[in-house]
Amino acid sequence: MSLSTLDHCSIRTVKLDETRDFYVDILGMTDGDRPDFDFPGNWLYVDGKPVVHLVGVDPDDPSGLIEYLGGDVDASKLDGSGGSGAFDHVAFRAKNPEMLIARLEDRGVRFRERKVPDLDLFQIFIEDPNGITVELNYFADEQVAA
Repeated sequence: MSLSTLDHCSIRTVKLDETRDFYVDILGMTDGDRPDFDFPGNWLYVDGKPVVHLVGVDPDDPSGLIEYLGGDVDASKLDGSGGSGAFDHVAFRAKNPEMLIARLEDRGVRFRERKVPDLDLFQIFIEDPNGITVELNYFADEQVAA
């Protein structure tokens, strides 16, 4: 077996609409086609590929989710107050950090900026509504001159 690339990440959430809005309105993903599962959710696309799968958890009736994904679904553990558990963060390569910074400041979203020594890499870190850290990587040689 030979791996080639990460296909997507999946986020279980009790804040489905808020999470969808974050990834679409802040990060610029597109809400697109999704199979007709027996639980709510969204598939969010970048360049025509579904890279974030949002899985809505209904605390009153998680039966469709349990049947499909298996395991225990405890909505009380998904409130975002405890971070994202063992999964530390998800990262995306990006362009035009100035545009994202302006959008974050306009909407009052807190963020952290970092420069990685020896890589000519600028990073922005933000938290989604579930406490999951999203890292945006801006490599200098991939940026478009303004």
